[in-house]
Amino acid sequence: MPVSTFARNGNFLGLLAANTVLGSAMPMLIILGGLAGLMLAPTAALATIPASVQTLAGLFAAAPFSLLMGRLGRKAGFLIGGALALLGALIGTWAMMSDSFILLCVAHLALGAALSCFQYFRFAAAEVVSPEWQPVAISLMLTSGLIAAFVGPQVFILAKDALSPIPLAGAYAAIGAVSLIGLSPLAFVHIPTPKPSPQHRSGGRFAALAVLKQRPVRTAVGIGAVSQGIMVFLMVPTPLAMIGCGFSEAAAGDVIRWHVVAMFAPSFFTGFLIKRFGTWHISMIGLALLVMAAISAATGLSSAHFYGALILLGVGWNFGFIGATTMLANVVSADEKSVVQGVNDTIIALVSTVCAFAAGTIIAGFGWAPLAIVAAVVLTIALGSMMLAKRQSSFEGRSEL
Repeated sequence: MPVSTFARNGNFLGLLAANTVLGSAMPMLIILGGLAGLMLAPTAALATIPASVQTLAGLFAAAPFSLLMGRLGRKAGFLIGGALALLGALIGTWAMMSDSFILLCVAHLALGAALSCFQYFRFAAAEVVSPEWQPVAISLMLTSGLIAAFVGPQVFILAKDALSPIPLAGAYAAIGAVSLIGLSPLAFVHIPTPKPSPQHRSGGRFAALAVLKQRPVRTAVGIGAVSQGIMVFLMVPTPLAMIGCGFSEAAAGDVIRWHVVAMFAPSFFTGFLIKRFGTWHISMIGLALLVMAAISAATGLSSAHFYGALILLGVGWNFGFIGATTMLANVVSADEKSVVQGVNDTIIALVSTVCAFAAGTIIAGFGWAPLAIVAAVVLTIALGSMMLAKRQSSFEGRSEL
């Protein structure tokens, strides 16, 4: 596919526009999860529960959404996800108005399910372009988060007091408006629903799950889970840690803004780097950057340390997550993808959920530095394990020759 044809791909552009608008809710929820939780939670130790429940929702919604898209198509799945985001926004607004922590958790449950649905935009992007452009399409799809990094926090600032004197209710209402606008570009998108082959029909879902035994698939899932899990582990408690160190809400929001920029800005060239150097090398660089982020976080509590750690965290996540996504897209067939992608995102959501809950416990009981040290240790073990598995795989390949 020539570059000009890729640039004029209407289905890709429609998916990109929808993901850009819908994704702007994500940085708003990063800020809202901790602040609204701190405002309504019975104790400070429970302040991260809404954010944790939001991540937990992804655990239960990832596989059903993937199977739903395999049956009804990507477009139908994204429309349902957008409807869930709207519902969650309305419940969140109601929660702030009624001062209900339980309703706030319900709101983040629906919003978390919606965000897990939106994760499949990256796979949908790979399906509307030719194989050689898949890493670029996946990478560029994630650049939508760069716009979200600026638009989301700005919408939060403008809307948080819109329903004054009720704090933060306006921000949840704004997420509802964003969800409605984001669904519009999908009207111009057409992604054919693949028909399963006779062999796949006879084997069923268990036959597709057998592909998880393959080393490249396990590696892709592992890298994606580690990248996402550690990102959540350090990102979720950041606003609470900064406020605890005496920084303002605005300062915490700005750190999150630049973290999200770092997550998505590299996507303009990550796909091209993968085409040039391969998914493995870029993924390993991503894990190494995550180690550096954790070390930076553990070495100080100044503004520079928070900015530096969260920026490194964002870039490391970008390389690791896009590399893992591309790796998985390359080794899974059309018949297997609805099941395998669902399992992949379920595992990622499970790891993220554990990390989100653990982060709240550690930050409340031990503080920011011990949290960062735990992240550094886990990442070092994961990086070493991946390198050892790669070395064993290369050795086995030479032996077979």
